[in-house]
Formats: sequence, structure tokens, C-alpha cells
Amino acid sequence: MPFVIKPPPGTPGKAWPAIAVGLFVAFGGVLFGYDTGTIGDILAMKYWLGLFSTGYRVKGELAITAQQSSEIVSLLSAGTFFGALTAAPTGDFFGRRYGLMVSVVVFTIGVVLQTVASAIPLFVAGRFFAGYGVGMISALIPLYQSETAPRWIRGSIVGTYQLAITIGLLLASIVGNATKDRNDTGSYRIPIAVQFAWALILFFGMLILPETPRMYIKRGKPEQAAKALSRLRRLDVDHPALVEELGEITANHEYELSLGKATYLDCFKGTLGKRLATGCLLQSLQQLTGVNFIFYYGTSYFTNSGIKNPFVISLITSCVNVGSTFPGLYLVETWGRRPLLLFGAIGMATCQFIVAGVGTGASVENIAAQRALISFVCIYIFFFACSWGPCAWVVTGEIFPLKVRAKALSMTTASNWLLNWAIAYATPYMVNSGPGNANLQSKVFFVWGGFCFICIFFVWAMVYETKGLSLEQVDEMYGKISKAWQSNTFVPTLSFQDVRDMQADVRSSSLAEIENMAVRKKSVAHNEGTNTTEKY
Repeated sequence: MPFVIKPPPGTPGKAWPAIAVGLFVAFGGVLFGYDTGTIGDILAMKYWLGLFSTGYRVKGELAITAQQSSEIVSLLSAGTFFGALTAAPTGDFFGRRYGLMVSVVVFTIGVVLQTVASAIPLFVAGRFFAGYGVGMISALIPLYQSETAPRWIRGSIVGTYQLAITIGLLLASIVGNATKDRNDTGSYRIPIAVQFAWALILFFGMLILPETPRMYIKRGKPEQAAKALSRLRRLDVDHPALVEELGEITANHEYELSLGKATYLDCFKGTLGKRLATGCLLQSLQQLTGVNFIFYYGTSYFTNSGIKNPFVISLITSCVNVGSTFPGLYLVETWGRRPLLLFGAIGMATCQFIVAGVGTGASVENIAAQRALISFVCIYIFFFACSWGPCAWVVTGEIFPLKVRAKALSMTTASNWLLNWAIAYATPYMVNSGPGNANLQSKVFFVWGGFCFICIFFVWAMVYETKGLSLEQVDEMYGKISKAWQSNTFVPTLSFQDVRDMQADVRSSSLAEIENMAVRKKSVAHNEGTNTTEKY
């Protein structure tokens, strides 16, 4: 990591303020990860099953049906889908900073409902509202980070959001493992109520942090934008480097406004449509790699596979998830986006097919096979956590222009949550035994492996390399490079300040030509009048 946070030679100002801001905002990922991870342990707690069961039994013990399990897990994802779509108007109306605070309030309402619940209906309602808040947060955090981070470290900063998600998953496993054996409501209420702490930290922290400079420019407040950028870069408002960066942001915004006001329909047109397709497919495929199968249903799956201490195995996978994210934060800025995503997709596909083969061919009593299964699940998580985990958020956070960035990011994040919901809803029916269920068990890894194989071709064909480019230069690249596999050859030329100056010159030239034409017309009219007088 020291190589990552070292700025290029000659870079003015300080890097640590923007890095500190980006890291703190990434803390919102803890809410996302913790809420995702805690439900897997709760669904396996005996006290919770006894309290929330409606009479259904498995091997004589109270349990919940596949339909109920699907409903409880997937309602969070349904809420996140709608929350992500709401993030764009929230972020544009309240601003990125206050928009995040509003999201935290919605999330807290959901946590309250889950904590007080003692039956499935209220618990599910709480899951939906918590998910709604998480969905808004998951779209606004990468947006805030990408608009405040210096371009040379933007990928690593946005990637810390995924790191925070993995930390949230790990904390959920630790707390769940600590309370699972309690024979009272504290077994599930303590893990849920811990989320109040994460929400309070993020809410009060956002009171201190600045609004993004790009948001101030969007609202026509250049003085406040200069102050916010000065605070982030630790430069005087009149420092040449700060004036140049702010000028580029302003010129880009003015250029986009000259093309007309953006609507959701504009996100589907031209290169914007291509970028939106890239972002939505990237986020969708991130879910279809099957990682959340491990974190939603991993404890139940390991139990059914005959593995002892499934809670401990889930804790181990969460630790691997956290530790493996750190290499990704380094590689995203050294290797670049495309190579890292290709590396991850190839590794994940290989591991998924091995897990599917071992899990399908070996018996539950085969200890060596069970150890191999756990090992390759952990290796698979390594490949995901160092590549597709952080990199999907990085790429989607930097490929859209300012004019449509909030709208486009809300749709790409909604795609992530739509597939998250579909997987959460369908998995119990795909994996579990019993009437109406597919009973795939370990064969489900063939499905995830197939999608990982698709990821390889998708990255090669559609993901552009954006390493080291400003958000404005990314816009220029999409206008000049038509094929993703040629994006490595792109070299920035004109800045948006140059474009603005050229447009001003054209307008000035046009005005001068009009004035000259008017003078010539008057001269011609005068001459014609004189000739007519002489004629008569």
C-alpha cells in the first residue's frame, strides 16, 4: 500500500485529506456488509427459528420453509433495488453529503423494526426499509468518493468501499458467532441492534465532511466549490493547480450543459448508452459470480454438506474476504481495471467448477473432499475480493460524465441489487431439498462458474481501461475510442477548458462575421441608393 498512496512526482498539495475523507465515507459499506452478513447466521440460530417458525419442522425441529427463508433474505435486496433508484434524485436534490445522511435515517428505521420484531411480518418490513437505506447508500458512496478523490488514487479510494463491505461481513460473523447459543431474544436482537452504532458513526461523521466540489459546480456555487476543493487538496483557493482542476470541472460541466439538460432517457443514448450497459452488466455479473450465495446461505449450505462448525467456516470465509481485498486496492492502480477483472474472472471460474465437481462427486462422509471444498471456496473468495469486489464499484464510479453521473450510477447500482434479490430469492428453491425445490446442492456452483466464464468475455469486449485518467478525460476517451480492447492506446489531448475556449472563439468569430455582414449589407444598400439617385 505505500506504493499506492505515494503521489506522482510534482503533485502539489496533500493527499491525506482526500484519502481520509474517502476512507471515512467508505465506512457506509460496513452497513451494507453487516446487514448482508448477519442474516445468514440469524437464519441458522435455534432460538430465532423456534420463535419465528410458523409450525414447519425439519427432522423434528422447528424451522422455516424455503418460501419464508427466500422472503426474509430477498426483501432486503428488493428494498435496496428501489433505494438505489431513489439515490439519484436524493443525491441531486439534497446533495451527496446530506443525501447520505437521509439514507442513514431510512436505514435506522429498518433496524428499529427488525430489533423489536418477534414474528416474520414485522421482521420482513424492517428488512425492506433497512435495504432501502442501504440501496441509497450503496449508490451515493462511490459517487461521493469518485467526485472528491485525486485521479491518481481514485481507484483505490473507491475500492475501499468494497473493503468496508467485507469488514461488515466479518463483524457480522463475529457477533453472530458470539450470540448464536443464547437462549433468548438477545441471540438475534444483539446482532441487529449493533447496526445502530454503524449508522450513528456515519451520520455524525457526514456533518463534518465537505460537500463534493463537483456538486457545488453543478449548483452554480464556484466559490464554495473552490473552498471544498481547497480543503480536500490542502491548497490555497488561488493556487494554480487548484484553479486548473476547478477550471476543468467547471468547463466540463458547462460543456455538458451546452448540450442540453440531462434526463434518464439521455443515459441510454450514444456512448452514454454504451457506458450504462457496461455499468449495469458489470454490477449484474458481480452478483452472478455467486459470492453472496456464500454470505447469505453459506452457514446453511455448510451444515447441509456435513461440515462441522459451519459458523466457524463462515467466519473463516469472511476473514479471507477482508484480507484478500487489500491486494485488490493495490492492483487496481498498478495493473489497471481490465487486467484485474480478467484475472479475477478466470480464477473464479476455475474454483467454482472445482467446488461443483468435488461437492457433487464426493459423499458427505468424505473428510478430504469436504476440506478441499472449503479450501477452494476460500480461494474463490480470494479471487473475487481482490478483483470483482472492489473493481466493479471503481469502474462504475468513473465512467459517467457529471451531467448524468447520479442517474446512471443509481441504475447500475440498482442492477446489482436486482440480481442480488433474484439470487437471494431463488437460491433456497435451487439448493434445498423437498417438494418444489431443485435440490441442486453443490451443483449450483456449476451455475456460478458458467457466469464467471461469461465475465471473461464481457471484460474483454466492454470494459475500458480508465486507470490514471481524470473523470473528464474518461469522457474524452469514450468519444474517441470505439472498442474497449483499444482503450489502452488512448492518450488525452484537449481538456474541456480548451473545448470551452474553442467554443468561445467560434462564437466570437461568428458574431464578428455577422457584424461584418451587416456592415456590408448597409454599404451595398447605400451604394445602390446613391447609384439610383445619380441615374435619375
